[in-house]
Amino acid sequence: MINKIWCSFIIIGIIFSLFTGRMDIITSEILKSSETALNMIVKIFPVMALWLGIMNIALKSGMLNKLSKLVYPVLKIIFPEIPKKHESLGYITTNIVMNVFGLGNAATPFGLKAMKSLQELNEKKDTASRSMITFLVINTSGVTLVPTTVISLRMLYNSVSPGGIMFGCILVTIISLTCGLIFDRILWRINK
Repeated sequence: MINKIWCSFIIIGIIFSLFTGRMDIITSEILKSSETALNMIVKIFPVMALWLGIMNIALKSGMLNKLSKLVYPVLKIIFPEIPKKHESLGYITTNIVMNVFGLGNAATPFGLKAMKSLQELNEKKDTASRSMITFLVINTSGVTLVPTTVISLRMLYNSVSPGGIMFGCILVTIISLTCGLIFDRILWRINK
């Protein structure tokens, strides 16, 4: 649906520029946006590559499994249906840790693996389980300590203080996570 909306916006814009004789603006904006996209990739890629490498080392060294054991008491309260040593806890922990460091794109593969692993525990295969919904709430509204992508974008546009938004991001994401988990619990109890 979104693809159709964006395609219609582009087509309408091109048709409008043809009728108004402003096709030169479309051409220049396409070239500018291509240049901007390339600059963003060149500046954001090293930050993402660094954190992906660190997380990959942490995963292969077993550090994330140890972290999972430390976080398990909290996760057991949030996800009571998941058995103690189930692989989904490791994937959930990895996803949460990567999101905490602002690596939403890098966290996606672990989020998908967590969902696949949670689906194996799901008794109703055609309906999302309580754990799957809760994980989605956490993944969507989770705490971000270091918003690396936003900081990279602010660096790209020569911000005086690229990291100046960190306190605000931490505060807002803690509030959104708390509200999300509260609503998740309320709705779960209503539908139980």
